[in-house]
Amino acid sequence: MPVQYRKQHSFGPIKINMTQNGMSSWSFKLGRWSWNSRTKEQRYDLPGPFTWRSGGRRRRTN
Repeated sequence: MPVQYRKQHSFGPIKINMTQNGMSSWSFKLGRWSWNSRTKEQRYDLPGPFTWRSGGRRRRTN
């Protein structure tokens, strides 16, 4: 199992995710709402361990 490099940098509400190949994605979080550039997904944090998500890529089930 190879070792992978992953690092997250925060600049206020913007988070940049880095891998050994460079920037993999960035996300924006404002209060309970967030958006991710890679998945194009919006999320809203609900009370407790719950999250509501909208949009984004759909997973294929075979």
